[in-house]
Amino acid sequence: MKSSNELRTSLRSIDHKSYPAYKSLAGIYQFNNFYLSIDHVQGDPFASPSSLHIEILHKVAAFPPTYYERDCSRIALQDFLTRQFASQFEDYNFKAKGSGKSGLLSITRCGQEVLDRSACEITDTKVIARFHVGFPAFGRTINAGELEKILFDFLPRCVENSFFYKKLDPKKVEAAVFLSEDQEAIRTILKEEKLVAFVANGAVLPRKSGVSDLPMKDSVPFSSPAAMERTLVLPHKGKITGMAIPQGITLIVGGGYHGKSTLLEALQTGVYNHIAGDGREYVITDDTAVKLRAEDGRSVRNVDISLFINDLPNKKDTKCFSTPDASGSTSQAAGVIEHIEADARLFLIDEDTSATNFMLRDDFMQQVISREKEPITPFLERARDLYEQAGISTILVAGSSGAFFYIADKILQMDCYRPLDITEHVKSLCKEHTAPRIQAPGFCIPDDKRTLPPFHRKTRERRDYRSGNRQPDNRHEHMKIKGFGKDSFSLDKETIDLRYVEQLADSEQTNALAHLLRYALEQVLDGKRTVRQTIQILSDTLDKKGWDPFCGSYIPCGLAKPRLQEIYACLNRFRG
Repeated sequence: MKSSNELRTSLRSIDHKSYPAYKSLAGIYQFNNFYLSIDHVQGDPFASPSSLHIEILHKVAAFPPTYYERDCSRIALQDFLTRQFASQFEDYNFKAKGSGKSGLLSITRCGQEVLDRSACEITDTKVIARFHVGFPAFGRTINAGELEKILFDFLPRCVENSFFYKKLDPKKVEAAVFLSEDQEAIRTILKEEKLVAFVANGAVLPRKSGVSDLPMKDSVPFSSPAAMERTLVLPHKGKITGMAIPQGITLIVGGGYHGKSTLLEALQTGVYNHIAGDGREYVITDDTAVKLRAEDGRSVRNVDISLFINDLPNKKDTKCFSTPDASGSTSQAAGVIEHIEADARLFLIDEDTSATNFMLRDDFMQQVISREKEPITPFLERARDLYEQAGISTILVAGSSGAFFYIADKILQMDCYRPLDITEHVKSLCKEHTAPRIQAPGFCIPDDKRTLPPFHRKTRERRDYRSGNRQPDNRHEHMKIKGFGKDSFSLDKETIDLRYVEQLADSEQTNALAHLLRYALEQVLDGKRTVRQTIQILSDTLDKKGWDPFCGSYIPCGLAKPRLQEIYACLNRFRG
């Protein structure tokens, strides 16, 4: 480890040299109150900015240990510090001058959710923050004076104002940690009281727009129907009242534009904690909940969908079903089975994004097309058994068929964004009509022994410049990752499409999935391990060793931990 003075000397010695000379600065340097590591230096001022990180010992940062002893508190504190560091960077971004990305200072841009990110990590001994800096240049000539200004003036101020407890407002730090602990307390209550979700009175569910996750101004605040209202006692906030949704089958109905999908969307994001002021900070859903939908064209590998689809005319085996181009019904059937495998305890379904023939068949259609000619057993006939025999609840938004009334335990009508409990009224009406078939025989959950074939990477070639011939390249290289925002990424030019994995909250989770999938393909998938065993290895490695095994020479800023359910979804959508 070198001193900060040695960094200053090295920096001045390369001033006005060609830009690649910056690479000589890579290493760790000791400043007064923190350690600075230059992990990766960009190739030129127009390339992706350089990666750096700082480390601050706990005795220097001086945050109360109770703020990072529990996982929920630690993640909340990490999130608070990341946002604080980002706000400090805004004051100094591009204050150092030069060409290209010279003077850029950036860290993760956090959204409304509180996620476990690589940008800030709190370990047993220290606080680590990872960020990017655009090393300044004139053209492609080093401008050492401007980088010296960043590293010895701007950065120490930002660090001191972000990571030293004595410099922060203690009430704001406490509020962030206490909110997270209250949210975790609600999750514990859900499990103990056999509930699947809680929506606090006064919550703001609508979002500002289709491209903004901020709360909508002047929207109707949520208020619970009296029959479903519960008061919970939280460790810090005290009493809080709202709608408690019990385990079982809950139906959400109502006219168009009255808030059905808005409530469901709030519930699907309730698997994550949210920051204060979001409006949904006390909308808490079972953290294994999965949004199911049809996904035409997706790849399906070795999935037993016989619970829903059997006796296909082409005699295709549905007990080990594979296709590179699934239909709406087969993709949704596969999604159900895959997420049973992923230990989901709650399915969230919107009829609008589901395959109609997968969800139900009315009496008239059954008269026209006999059951013997229809290979699909609709979800309507399996939902009851999924709950009673497998312990998986369902929250379903429906608007086109009354058949779902017959399987529901609770029925909510959304009326101008206000929920009404109409269960008793609808059940009395059901007695006046002929009930459709709502259960099918032969319910059996597939075993979890599903495997995927081992991955064989295409052999790379290189040109032998002596002979001019191309020969196999046996040098080990990681598969190349390229991200495309939240929706997809590629590994060695093969794209993994995650557009319909709707509970991914941030592109950094998608980036993390790319690293996890690469590790699985290179280190874990051997054709013998089951999918469950493969995912367990990934999860255990991430929990015990952090990001390091997945990232190569250094851990980048820009990764966020995905849920187990999204790791399953990613692996299941890999076509290679």
